[in-house]
Amino acid sequence: MIDPTLLRQCVHCGLCLDACPTYLQLGTETDSPRGRIHLISAVADGSLPLSPTLVRHLDLCLGCRACETACPSGVRYGRILEGARAEIESKGVRRPLDRWRRRVLLEIFPHPRRMRALMRIVRALRAAGIWRAVEAVLAPARLLPVVGDAAPLRSSAALPPERGRVELLSGCVASVLQPEVNAAAVRVLNRSGLSVDLPPAQGCCGALHLHAGDLDGARRLARANIDAFGDRTGAVVVTAAGCGAAMREYGDLLSDDPLYRERAARLASRVRDVTEIAGEARGSRIENPDRLRVTYHDACHLAHAQGVREAPRRILRELPSVDFVELAESDVCCGSAGSYNLTEPEMATALGRRKVDNIERAQVDCVAVANPGCALQIQAELRRRGSAVRVAHPIQLLDESWRES
Repeated sequence: MIDPTLLRQCVHCGLCLDACPTYLQLGTETDSPRGRIHLISAVADGSLPLSPTLVRHLDLCLGCRACETACPSGVRYGRILEGARAEIESKGVRRPLDRWRRRVLLEIFPHPRRMRALMRIVRALRAAGIWRAVEAVLAPARLLPVVGDAAPLRSSAALPPERGRVELLSGCVASVLQPEVNAAAVRVLNRSGLSVDLPPAQGCCGALHLHAGDLDGARRLARANIDAFGDRTGAVVVTAAGCGAAMREYGDLLSDDPLYRERAARLASRVRDVTEIAGEARGSRIENPDRLRVTYHDACHLAHAQGVREAPRRILRELPSVDFVELAESDVCCGSAGSYNLTEPEMATALGRRKVDNIERAQVDCVAVANPGCALQIQAELRRRGSAVRVAHPIQLLDESWRES
């Protein structure tokens, strides 16, 4: 499963090191992209066994792909890592507890109904006054926000004149833990003259399965979404960076599938982050006369995996009554990384604190984040510090700035 052609692209120059969050934290070569590629290459050529120690170095990788942005040779590190993790899963070398924990995550988070059931349990424990005890025992529980069951999102027509139709991926975690983001996206798109369809058969994008090394599971979910979204021509709009990155790579994921590879490539070419196509709603007037200082955190799978950096910034800069402030280390991972903050809470917490340190230094009222995992991670650390800084998706701020004429 480890493609030697991809491994040979690395010239071991080391330019990726200072872009790697785990290397920045630990300073060890084996916890850098170059070091990990060296370890994976040694496994591929048989000179090194796939041991628990080696697996540990790979598990510590966030998969943020900042190294791809820094790499002058175009090494596709994300593909290398996915192949290595698939090899780890197939050989069963991970500790039983780690395997069980990852399997539980895949049995809950990609399934909105199960997520909603989990949140009902969380609300009941909060009401009973024992949730703080749960958080004390299970640190990742601090990430879960207080949310209720949201009204189902529905397809909606554009405000006239209609200039086109798009389809929206509602997502798994996003639809349950941040339903207000999808709702804001629909309103903004409708105001921009775009009708929004929600294919009823859509499901999880497969990103969490890719991160966990379950390539077969990711392919199964990709095929289901290809069937759900069909072969239309309009954009498939995504509000979660991780989902967008996974769907843009369906062509690679299903390149060996003769029945789906062409359809996968077509669907991948249609995927757009919501900040890329919400342009006509920019420049709307804001009702709040108080100016807000807003900064922006680059979600890894939007900036590094999809190359989308300017679109969300342009939205924020053009909002009336907003003073946009660049964030130091804006594209250094916050520690969320899919389910990483659940499987590697120690490293995730260190990176979350580093991110919020920079946010506090910026002295802002709000940090804009275009990915639900990042939002939950940053929000949890801000809440721990008692900070009043708000976390919001850029599309929410754009939605709130609109005033009907």
